[in-house]
Amino acid sequence: MTVPPTEVVLEVTGLHASYGRIVALRGVDLRVAAGELVALVGGNGAGKTTLLRVLSGLVRPTAGRVALNGRDVTGMRTDELVGLGMVHVPEGRQVLGRMTIQENLRMGAYRRRDRQGVLDDLDAVYARFPLLAERRAQAAGTLSGGEQQQLVIGRALMARPSLLLLDEPSLGLAPLLVTQIFDLVVQLRSEGLTILLVEQNARQALTRADRAYVQETGRFVLEGPAAELADDERLQQAYLGGHARGAPRPGLGG
Repeated sequence: MTVPPTEVVLEVTGLHASYGRIVALRGVDLRVAAGELVALVGGNGAGKTTLLRVLSGLVRPTAGRVALNGRDVTGMRTDELVGLGMVHVPEGRQVLGRMTIQENLRMGAYRRRDRQGVLDDLDAVYARFPLLAERRAQAAGTLSGGEQQQLVIGRALMARPSLLLLDEPSLGLAPLLVTQIFDLVVQLRSEGLTILLVEQNARQALTRADRAYVQETGRFVLEGPAAELADDERLQQAYLGGHARGAPRPGLGG
């Protein structure tokens, strides 16, 4: 799929990043268009989380460029990027456990000064997640994993993002909750939100995404429409259980 330049929300060019002597990203190029749901899939250690951390300002790149809505944002601080509409929901949920649900949600709007808008968005989050509304005075740390995932996504929405970076939203959840979280992601996309999703559950991600990238050892080895990648024999063998019983799972490239 060719993304017209005027519609590109996120454009990454030649991105490199390292942790000390360990190279985590090796010349990554990526595009996400307005209203797209783009998935990043791959095994542990492929560099998917590192890529989101670089995009959101948590890790500085060693080379390359990140552009948000045509503006060079390479190396910007996380709070600056939030102000420009890029919001990162990291893996592990990371709620503020001693604070209430409502306090957590309001933290998502910490940069905003439109008081009535914040109240309206709080009502909208509660309408989307009725359980959070019922328990708004409850400490966030007492919620289940699925409830905490609702909370961190709701908190991100309070920032009014134009681009949402989601890192492993299904991690550690029961199958029914996994389906609910992915349905929520699709609903957000249908409402016009642009989403870049990192997910080890390749089958669920490719079923719902518009396009996808497959990452190995810091670089992309496959990319294209998600439906086509789901039918790719190499990806099926590596990530979708299409390998012969007892045979080793092959990689997708050197």
